[in-house]
Amino acid sequence: MPDLESRGVKLANDNPGSAIDPDTDERTVSPASVAAVRDYMGRLFPAMKNAPLLETRVCQYENTSNGDFLIDQHPAFTNVWLVGGGSGHGFKHGPALGECVVKHILEGAAVDPRFSLATKALIRTGQSKIPELARHP
Repeated sequence: MPDLESRGVKLANDNPGSAIDPDTDERTVSPASVAAVRDYMGRLFPAMKNAPLLETRVCQYENTSNGDFLIDQHPAFTNVWLVGGGSGHGFKHGPALGECVVKHILEGAAVDPRFSLATKALIRTGQSKIPELARHP
């Protein structure tokens, strides 16, 4: 919990939110979220419970429905690989993900079931907007 760049302590609530449109949704932190983070900080660091709030930010990122990366072949196109689900932390794993995908493409390595498209809900309602993907076994 260091003081980051003399800006204070960063504390965040990293719970999944509702589906959003990144082009049009409001990016302000709600009063309820601020209250929840302050409550948590008060329990974790009692002396900081009423410390001044310097800034709030929405940190928006994409993720898969189960929180694991997506690394799988497209169900309709064998020359297309789908890789994603990690913009919140994927940059840290980029070299390892690249190595993994190369093994699949060049060596025919099996897809880890937890990274397969079959383990991902395609949209929150459970219905895909892309019919070809909805049929993936």
